[in-house]
Amino acid sequence: MTSPPLPPNQQRVKQDHWPVVGERAPAQSTRPWTVTLGGEVTADRCWSLSDLAALPQTTRRIDVHCVTRWSRLQMEFQGVRFAELVTDFDGQPLFNPRARFVSFVARSDRSHSTSLPLQELLDLDPLVALRAGGAPLATEHGGPVRMVVPGKYFYKSLKWLERIEFLTDDRLGYWESEAGYHNGADPWKEQRYIASSLSKQEAVRLIRQRDFSDRDLLGLQASGLELANLNAVNALLRNADLRKTALRGADFRGANLSNAHLQSADLREANFRGADLEGADFSGADLRGADLRDASLFGASFAVIDAAGDRRHVASINASTRVTASSLAALTPEQRECFWSQRATVHER
Repeated sequence: MTSPPLPPNQQRVKQDHWPVVGERAPAQSTRPWTVTLGGEVTADRCWSLSDLAALPQTTRRIDVHCVTRWSRLQMEFQGVRFAELVTDFDGQPLFNPRARFVSFVARSDRSHSTSLPLQELLDLDPLVALRAGGAPLATEHGGPVRMVVPGKYFYKSLKWLERIEFLTDDRLGYWESEAGYHNGADPWKEQRYIASSLSKQEAVRLIRQRDFSDRDLLGLQASGLELANLNAVNALLRNADLRKTALRGADFRGANLSNAHLQSADLREANFRGADLEGADFSGADLRGADLRDASLFGASFAVIDAAGDRRHVASINASTRVTASSLAALTPEQRECFWSQRATVHER
């Protein structure tokens, strides 16, 4: 039986593995949990969790695609269809004709939110989900209630849903405005990030100085450059192009390199301790002597693996490459094998 296709540059995780991304718990509050409806609506509404559970429940199998390059296919979710929640008993919409966008707001310490055009949202037919895999949603996965929006990267499926607001004009959410994630979020078009706002002149100056520390360098283009001993401590290098870049001895401690392109880079003795490497591609890179301890590796790639399971462009790893066991556990078995087969040094902590 042929496996369903994956969007570009995604890799499948095991069916029993659901990586935790972002915050693990909602903001602390003594208020009973409710989901409210507001904005451009005919009347404000409010549902308790028991109200939501009493509504007709729909069970669906939905493919989940995370922007950090992991996918889990045909996950089972159960909840209320969004389209049914926002219509009354006569089938009339609870939003008024001025509404063109919908913002979902979380009970979150970072005030997470995200938005989608109303018509697109209705076409995608998402769930206000209360259960996953036959059990109540776990807190770290957005319980007690979250959005599940098919056909979008999973950051559009907001955890800990508390408010639904209809808008005349779009309002960028947390990941889109703070992290530079693409507002379209179409995994088949690889709409992961917006374009970098860094000017070419500023990029040239920073590259010459070899000091990226504490800078936000989303989408930096630095492929093939000589950047040995680069200082990139706590730098934000999401989606950076560092293919074939000479980065021997570079210091990436605490940096965010999610979805960075590091294919065939020279990363000998580079320090990635505590870095966010989710979705980063290290295939063909030289990682001998690199320190990957305590790094987040969800969705990271260390080889190109074809449909038959054969590995190509495997990163160079040896006993001088250090990694933490908990970091390795986040990898797919095929990517983890790159470390075991080349005898990397694995630390328990």
